[in-house]
Amino acid sequence: MSHELRTSWRCKNPALRGFLFLQRASLKRYFGIDTSSLMGKKITHAYSNCFIFNCADTAMACVKDRGRGNFRFYQPQMNVDLLSRMKMDHAMRQALVQGQFRLHYQPQISLCNGSLLGAEALIRWTDPEMGNVSPVSFIPLAEESGFIINIGNWVMDEAVRQAVLWEQAGHPVVVSVNVSALQFQQPDFVERVAGTLRSSGLTPALLELELTESILVRDADEALARLHSLKTLGVVLAIDDFGTGYSSLAYLKKFPISKLKIDRTFVTGLPADESDRAIVGATIAMARALKLAVVAEGVETEAQREFLQGLQCASYQGFLCSPALSALEFETLVAKLATCTA
Repeated sequence: MSHELRTSWRCKNPALRGFLFLQRASLKRYFGIDTSSLMGKKITHAYSNCFIFNCADTAMACVKDRGRGNFRFYQPQMNVDLLSRMKMDHAMRQALVQGQFRLHYQPQISLCNGSLLGAEALIRWTDPEMGNVSPVSFIPLAEESGFIINIGNWVMDEAVRQAVLWEQAGHPVVVSVNVSALQFQQPDFVERVAGTLRSSGLTPALLELELTESILVRDADEALARLHSLKTLGVVLAIDDFGTGYSSLAYLKKFPISKLKIDRTFVTGLPADESDRAIVGATIAMARALKLAVVAEGVETEAQREFLQGLQCASYQGFLCSPALSALEFETLVAKLATCTA
């Protein structure tokens, strides 16, 4: 062990301390595995190096959920969790092949006259054994494994297919699709969007791409070039969950964005919460000055709707109007809204 490592033993970095402990354990010592941690415990059982490294590998697989620069102690429960994740990953891949995924559409409503302005396409999954699987359960796993690219491509293709049907039926609807960071970073992403538009015949302005702030700041120059290419195609570009990521006024002026979506975390406390009122009010005023449309997400009460209307927010989506609906249910709602606003 080097002098630097020996003198760093009392450092506050838990990951380095773990590494040093493993170094010491490898010097012809047995390693004790406790159910709550791998460090700072008395040796209770002797295990082989192979078993130890298997446990470490399991812990490493589990820590990926927390991103880079993190650590976790091994616990037996991790084996159960890892097996569950493996089963979910396999089922998710089979779901795409077997056509178990479907899209629901949540309407975006004008706060000026109550008319329909668009719809957000949201993925749904019904598994034969697990039943309805929440996106919260499988989307993070798909992002970690890279399978989110496959799912994202399917979502875009299906959303465009449905948008074409509505346009051909004489009821054009702007359909927004969430784009993941991995999907956006693919070298052929712009060409794939262009190819989808060409092959489908959809009017480009009826496709809206929602991107999070983190996607844009990861490689600003590359993102700027791709956004301009997408804008040239004629699609609408929106920032999703605005205010929850790396908010910067610089990129709002720099990037060819047409719309901001205010995250539901700022809408939930309206109109009572003073901080939420200030944040939402400032966001809407800024967007209006920059000539950007605004959609408030997660609107669930009439009081929230009235407050947003008073601030001249352009539109909203949320349970107050409707949850996400199947294509058929959405068409019924469209007919109802058309009657109400006629």
